[in-house]
Amino acid sequence: MTGCHSSTVNPQRAAVWQCMSNCGACCRLAPDERHEALEVLNESQIKTYMDLVSNDGWCRFYDTGSRKCKIYEDRPDFCKVASLISLFRVEKEQADDFACKCCTQQIKSIYGSRSKEIKRFKKILRMNSNNMSR
Repeated sequence: MTGCHSSTVNPQRAAVWQCMSNCGACCRLAPDERHEALEVLNESQIKTYMDLVSNDGWCRFYDTGSRKCKIYEDRPDFCKVASLISLFRVEKEQADDFACKCCTQQIKSIYGSRSKEIKRFKKILRMNSNNMSR
């Protein structure tokens, strides 16, 4: 969520967030790259967050081969997109747009702005927007 803040929400845009399988950009937890995440966590959450960070900056429960979380069902609350609403104090009606922006920024920072991951994510967003306008 590099640079992701609630002030970046565009209330005019009708975005519908959807997680993209085989991405894992949100599992990049390097504290020097995720200042905004650490700023909104409480002391207990920060301890948990820091315990998750492996030496390479990725979550220790992220399987880089399969690009999946090994503890997905039991992951901490701050790893759930639904928690973004309360953590970043985003209005409920702006949650999808905020999540889309956060994911876009994180995917670009991890994989690059011309990566297959960002292209797939943008395609998912377009498909969801088209389905909503029908």
